[in-house]
Amino acid sequence: MGAALALARRAAGHSSPNPNVGCLIVAGGRVVGRGWTAAGGRPHAEAMALGEAGPAACGATAYVTLEPCAHVSERGPDCASLLREAGIARLVVPGADPDPRTAGRGLALLEAAGCEIVCGVLAEEATRELLGFRLRQVHGRPEITLKLALSLDGRMATAAGESRWITGETARAHGHLERARADAIAVGRGTWQADRPQLTNRLPGARRSPVPVLVSASPADTGAGWLHARDIPGLLRMAAAHGWLRLLVEGGPTLAAALLADDLVDRLLVYRAPIIVGAGAGLEGFAPESLAAAHGRWRRVEERPLGEDRLEVLFRER
Repeated sequence: MGAALALARRAAGHSSPNPNVGCLIVAGGRVVGRGWTAAGGRPHAEAMALGEAGPAACGATAYVTLEPCAHVSERGPDCASLLREAGIARLVVPGADPDPRTAGRGLALLEAAGCEIVCGVLAEEATRELLGFRLRQVHGRPEITLKLALSLDGRMATAAGESRWITGETARAHGHLERARADAIAVGRGTWQADRPQLTNRLPGARRSPVPVLVSASPADTGAGWLHARDIPGLLRMAAAHGWLRLLVEGGPTLAAALLADDLVDRLLVYRAPIIVGAGAGLEGFAPESLAAAHGRWRRVEERPLGEDRLEVLFRER
């Protein structure tokens, strides 16, 4: 399942409006098929893996990072039927599909055909990987990741407003990798006016960048390709209309504080540089009700050095 999740990550930021799913087919202790959701959502991971496996799929085990779909679509056959017809003998999944069109039907269809079902494997990891898809099904919004580049004393900019660059080249390169996983990227007006950011993915060999969005009460001459949302509710409506699953926010203190105050941040990327800024900009616009209320809200799932800087990845506990 860990290998299937690694395949799923290849499709992150490319598969919308479909979830980025990975599939591994194993027969006789050997991997015979690999697949991940293609750009734009089709073909699905299972179809790609079955195509590679061919006749070897009969009697094999399929590891899929989400319950195979079981609803009719004009874009292609459902994956539960494809797995059944291929003769898959055992299906391993983290859990059921939250899409009400499937929601257990795929597992039931395969079980009725005699396929052994193993459910709950790496469920927590798969939930994190597909959080945007689950949030869209339940709350109609994407996963929102807030990127914070901070000094040791929690400053996002100097007193003069200087924020380029708090972190070093390695941390910035990792930020571009995160851009590659996002459908869209948003900044507030203050960040746009101060930095005129391109918000592109500038990693070597990069083939796509997220859609840039300016969140501001009034429009600005941002140039071609940008979208404009007047406020956070407008940003969420835009995300729903476009089917985005992952929204990355690189805005300054104002937008960051507003999203935190509305409890809309699902994932934090904290890049901490070994510098002390002193007087400067932080998250002054956000304040929890009490110190006790601030505890227990975030869970650190990853921590590692990036050159001289340090990255922490945290998820909101809900």
